[in-house]
Amino acid sequence: MDAAGFAQLLRNFTLAAESGDGERFASHFTDDAIYYDYIYGPHQGRREIAHMMSEMFHRDADDYRWEMFDPVCNGDMGYAWSLSSFTSTIPQFKGRRVVIDGMSRFILRDGLIAEYRESVNGGVAMAQLGVDPARMDKVFRRWTGWLEERPETVAYLARGKAADDSRS
Repeated sequence: MDAAGFAQLLRNFTLAAESGDGERFASHFTDDAIYYDYIYGPHQGRREIAHMMSEMFHRDADDYRWEMFDPVCNGDMGYAWSLSSFTSTIPQFKGRRVVIDGMSRFILRDGLIAEYRESVNGGVAMAQLGVDPARMDKVFRRWTGWLEERPETVAYLARGKAADDSRS
């Protein structure tokens, strides 16, 4: 995929996410795609991705906005920085507005997203919501587990530090 095609994919992807239409959102993914969401965890396949967007995220959030900036694509992998915001509909946080920034990585195949990962400081969102510190600790420990269990993290830690700093 070229840079212009990737930028258009991101625009359509975020508009679909904002709409709350899970099927429309999932149409941007391959049949076997996996979406790693920092709150709701991994979802594989269009059906699960559609469910996550329409039945989980839009159940818990209203007035959702999402924009991607500075997209970079090398053909089969793309990155972009984003801003997103929403108003919580979760009863204990109802009406609280959240704005967060993040980085997203897209693995691309045949013009669609085969894998999506995001890196977001969810602690900022929780602070804006007023989440109890004990609950935040529980969530942060779950996120830590997800990070430590990833094959990439395990391999990274097993390699140790390079003999010199010329990592080229």
